[in-house]
Amino acid sequence: MSFRVLVAALTLITLLGLAPSPVTSLTPSGQHAKWTMPRTGWGDPDLQGVWSFSADTPLNRPAEFEGRAFLTDEEAAHRVGITAQLRFNRDNRLSATEAGPAGLEGAGGNYNRFWTDPKRTSRQTSLVVDPSDGRVPPLTPKANHWLAEVDRLRAGTPMDAPTPGGFVQDLGPRGLFTRCILGFNSGPPMAPQSYNENVQIFQTPNHAALLNEMVHSVRIIPLDGRPQLSKDIRQWVGDSRGQWDGNTLVVTTTNFTDQVFDFGRTRPRGSGLILVEKFTRTAADTVLYQFTITDPVWYTSPWTAQLPMAPSSGPLYEYACHEGNHSMPNILAGALK
Repeated sequence: MSFRVLVAALTLITLLGLAPSPVTSLTPSGQHAKWTMPRTGWGDPDLQGVWSFSADTPLNRPAEFEGRAFLTDEEAAHRVGITAQLRFNRDNRLSATEAGPAGLEGAGGNYNRFWTDPKRTSRQTSLVVDPSDGRVPPLTPKANHWLAEVDRLRAGTPMDAPTPGGFVQDLGPRGLFTRCILGFNSGPPMAPQSYNENVQIFQTPNHAALLNEMVHSVRIIPLDGRPQLSKDIRQWVGDSRGQWDGNTLVVTTTNFTDQVFDFGRTRPRGSGLILVEKFTRTAADTVLYQFTITDPVWYTSPWTAQLPMAPSSGPLYEYACHEGNHSMPNILAGALK
């Protein structure tokens, strides 16, 4: 076999392996056809395994789908085609307006879409399912005032630089994930963005654990009815408690720190955030993930998003972030020149 033929064959294998999976046939109720729920040895619904929350569904419903919660078959097929076309255009680099680690398009070594995860397509027109318009509710006046003040104080400051002067505790709009404190898609809540969009679920009779591939964060969730921690004890990923509601694992998380990562940027006043996540096994190949955010200081009303998670074809991999970045001295040296 010639070298050219070998390269062509390997390229075809790669494209087939990385192509988006078929459209998820999720009904408006989030349920599939006849199917028997798997159970753990102690009788709880079995959610265990590595699940991918990758998706090409936008958070907010585009104007073209106003009033519609689901795509038609033709629209879903079109979305699959567009997603594949973007992914395999290796010269089409991520722009500053895209989700994930954007704003780095001028940096040396920035990746193109080939290195992002394959995106699965569902028939949802948006991840947001409540409010019924499929869009995140407006921010409160306090939130808008804070964002405007940050923009004023950060005028002329690079995207990932700390804010000078009195805002030094602000690490920049994306400081938490740029500093490897939190992953930009692992949350909580989890949301599809770019890469490492996998979570491994473990269960015991009294605990569940969520291990995210991004920044290898893990949440140990008691299921034994114990109370939340004191409000004085706050954590980056909050304090989670779980319970079963029929076949659904309901996880309530409070006690976030004053800074949380909120779908693209770091913002304050996370201490009032209440997050309720629901995990429901709806088919052998699907866990429906739903989350509701209640934060009256930041949002004018609560809102809910959902997406189907599919089994991952492989295990979780180590995500080293900056603490494993041996090229950091050279990167910093180049910035000084």
